[in-house]
Amino acid sequence: MISSMTGFGSAQLEAEGISFLVEIRSLNNRFLKMAIKLPEAVAFTSSAVEKIIRQDLARGAITYTLHMRYLGEIGALEINQAALEKYLSSLEQVRTLRGDNGMMRIDLAEVLQLPGVCQPREYNEEETTFFLETIKKLTQKALSQLCRMRREEGQSLLADLHRQGQVIRDNLAAISTLADTVVDHYRTRLQQRVYLMLAEANLKLDEELLLKETALFAERCDINEEISRLQSHLEQVEQGCRKEDQAGRRLDFLTQEMLREANTIASKSNNARISQHVVEIKVGIDRLKEQVQNIE
Repeated sequence: MISSMTGFGSAQLEAEGISFLVEIRSLNNRFLKMAIKLPEAVAFTSSAVEKIIRQDLARGAITYTLHMRYLGEIGALEINQAALEKYLSSLEQVRTLRGDNGMMRIDLAEVLQLPGVCQPREYNEEETTFFLETIKKLTQKALSQLCRMRREEGQSLLADLHRQGQVIRDNLAAISTLADTVVDHYRTRLQQRVYLMLAEANLKLDEELLLKETALFAERCDINEEISRLQSHLEQVEQGCRKEDQAGRRLDFLTQEMLREANTIASKSNNARISQHVVEIKVGIDRLKEQVQNIE
């Protein structure tokens, strides 16, 4: 069954004195586009996260965010003692040269923000494995929630696609009925006009010429092939919605072909009533196209 491209999923866990929160948001996009936002300390998990997402999603603009908060005394950053002492020594020398006699105050918080003073902790192999497995598990859980939301929204999209499909089908049926009478109506109108003109000129109607003109018109305005193709495209759309999990691109192509066939019917039919039904069909196709843009 079809799925929407919009959704949200999250997963949270506290382990080893760390709070983890994974959030995944998905919006419409023609392709799969990912923005993965990870704390620097666990940036090494980026490729594993991307691989997990690609296994379940084929289209959409995906924003993945991992929030980490240390609950205990140990944090994600370590102070480089050597770098800190070097900065403090340099500042002390500046104060001595200025002769401030202790009046210059050193803000330790600002010193800690200087390059190289605070740096990410280096994790051992066991800690690295813990982070990788924890983040993978949370990613899969959040992704499962997102996919469930996308499937639920897909059901709403499917119901609307069926409604628009029925509108198109009903108007096609009306056009099929009218198409059988177009040539007869044209022949009758042409015959009446020719009789009127010949009566005024006192001439006789050449039935063979009338038949040839009618046959040419019938060939020019024959829309049975376009009707058949449009019906076929509509059936393929409905089959794709029922059977394909990632039908978005195919459905987009089919709706474009449906619109092309509808335009051809309008240009060939030369009938006001058929044109009215074509307008309704094109409205239905436009609504299909709008909804298809939301389908994965």
